[in-house]
Amino acid sequence: MSGLEIERKFLVRKDRNFREMASSSSRIKQGYINARGATVRVRIRDDKGYLTIKGPSRDGGLSRYEFEKEITLDEAEHLMELCMLPVIDKTRYLVPFQGHVFEVDEFYGDNEGLVMAEVELERGDEQFDKPDFIGPEVTADRRFRNAALRENPYKIWREQIPPAYR
Repeated sequence: MSGLEIERKFLVRKDRNFREMASSSSRIKQGYINARGATVRVRIRDDKGYLTIKGPSRDGGLSRYEFEKEITLDEAEHLMELCMLPVIDKTRYLVPFQGHVFEVDEFYGDNEGLVMAEVELERGDEQFDKPDFIGPEVTADRRFRNAALRENPYKIWREQIPPAYR
């Protein structure tokens, strides 16, 4: 897949059970390769590998160019050796709702306790309904980007988030 990625990110309320609404879940480990002007990500999702290159964010973090290619698990495991530590570890739940799929990520390690949802859109101004577990939007807050969570983990700034979301 390649093209313009348009997505919005939200915190997830701790008192809502998104897991019951999920159609599937998978464990994801992803690392980042040092690159100037782009984000280069290696991802292992269950038993598959992916290489993703993302360009700089536009529109306050709403959109950016993305190139993604499935690679073999063996290739992904070897490329992980080139990744900066620590790697991001999370479970992703796919939650279909009103014609969209919300990807809910529950983080582990230094980002334990962080739960975020994102939804991909066709247009930046596209209207969509939100399930009741969706909280405040964090699309423009760089701290919530996965690559940023590697460098500045949630455990450092967790107390800055309202209690209903930590």
